[in-house]
Amino acid sequence: MDNTGTRPYALAKEEGQAVWFLGTLLVVKATGERTGGAFGLIDNLMPAGFASPYHVHRNEDESFYVAEGEMTFYVGEEKVKAEAGAFVYGPRGVPHGFEVNGTEPARILLQNYPAGFEGFPVEVGEPAEELTIPPAEPPDMERLMAIAAKYDIDILGPLPDH
Repeated sequence: MDNTGTRPYALAKEEGQAVWFLGTLLVVKATGERTGGAFGLIDNLMPAGFASPYHVHRNEDESFYVAEGEMTFYVGEEKVKAEAGAFVYGPRGVPHGFEVNGTEPARILLQNYPAGFEGFPVEVGEPAEELTIPPAEPPDMERLMAIAAKYDIDILGPLPDH
């Protein structure tokens, strides 16, 4: 990892590349280009009832900090209820996913290290028209799985218990 080309920077709350991804709003805060490949960081706002696919990352570890809302994380054999302030770590190679509980949206800070994953939702999603949760529409699973394969992510299906 060569970070000789990295420079300090700061982004305000609403700054960063905004993307609508699988019915959520992402704001990309850090990319491999900006961190010398060390990590990526995404601010992710999700509607009530949102559930990610159950999936595995082959190249990066991932951590989640719940900033707002109530969620359940599935990491390997663990099922973890998490409220604002909670931290969840998912090592590479371990299947995981998450869902938003209750009637309110949830917001997480999702960090991946080393960098790389942060390009996936940008490629799958579309530029956000505004900094809000997008209108709901079913995902194109074939396209999602094809792009996931480029990033060494295996989509395993719905979350356990679903």
